[in-house]
Amino acid sequence: MAGDKEDHEFMNLHLFKEEYIAKLKALGIESNEDLADALADVGRTDEIHEHLKGVGPMTIQHWREDLGVGESDVEQPEKEPAVEKVRTVKAKEPVASEDDTSEDKEDVEVSDGEDADVEIEEEEEDEDVEVEEEEEEGYRVKLKPTLSKEILDALKKRKLVASRRPTFLRQEYHKRQKLQRTGWRRPRGMHSKMRRNYSYRTNVVSIGYGSPKQARYLHPSGFQEVVVHNVKDLEGIDPKVQAARVAHTVGMRKRTQIEDKADELSIRILNRSG
Repeated sequence: MAGDKEDHEFMNLHLFKEEYIAKLKALGIESNEDLADALADVGRTDEIHEHLKGVGPMTIQHWREDLGVGESDVEQPEKEPAVEKVRTVKAKEPVASEDDTSEDKEDVEVSDGEDADVEIEEEEEDEDVEVEEEEEEGYRVKLKPTLSKEILDALKKRKLVASRRPTFLRQEYHKRQKLQRTGWRRPRGMHSKMRRNYSYRTNVVSIGYGSPKQARYLHPSGFQEVVVHNVKDLEGIDPKVQAARVAHTVGMRKRTQIEDKADELSIRILNRSG
C-alpha cells in the first residue's frame, strides 16, 4: 500500500502529502480530474480547506496551476442582489395661524402605499433601538477611584520604574534547574561574588529599585484591594478609593450575590466572573 501511495498521481502536485490521499478519497476525490472539478467549485474548495490540515490558499492556487484550472474556470458564488432602501418623506402638516379655527385646518391625505412605508420605517427604527440597548447592556464602564495628584504622579513613576527594573535571578540559577522554579533569595555565601556586588554578576535586589511609597500595593487602576469572602465584607469598603477582590474559595452562588450587592453600592469588583 505504501508503494501505491508513493506512485499516486496526486504526488506530482505542489506540496502534496501522502496523508491527503485518504482524506480526499473520503470527499469522493480519487483522481486528478476529480480534484480539478472540485477546485473549480468554490464550495468544494472550502471543504478541502476544512479537511486538509495545512492546505491554504497558496497551495490551492498551486494545485490549480498544476491541473490547468484557470481563474475563469472557477465558479463564483452568486451574490444576492442588494435591496435598495426607499426613503420616504413624510408630508408636513400646514401650520395653522392663530385666527384659523380647528374646522378650517386642512387634512393631509396620504395614500395606502405611503402608510405602509412609514410603518416599515418605524419598525426598523424600533429594531435599531433594541440592538443599541443590548450593546449598552453588554458593556459596563469600569469605575475609577478618586485619587490625589500625588498618588497619580506616583502611579506614573511606578510604571516607569517597573519598565526599567531588571529581572532578579537567584544565585547559581543556571547550574541547578530547581533554583529556576523558585523566587529571589538573598546570596549568603562568605565568598559570594554576587553578595559582594562584583560587576560581572547579576543584579541584586536593593532599595533603589523600589517603587514610590504612595503607589505601593495599589492596583494598576489606583484602587486599594480588599479581599471579600461574603456580602457583609462589602459594608466596610470605601468605593472612592477601595475595590473588592472576591476570594478564590468563594463559590459561584455566593460570588453572584457579592457582585449584585457591589453594583448596588457602586463598588468595583476587580475579578468579576462575567
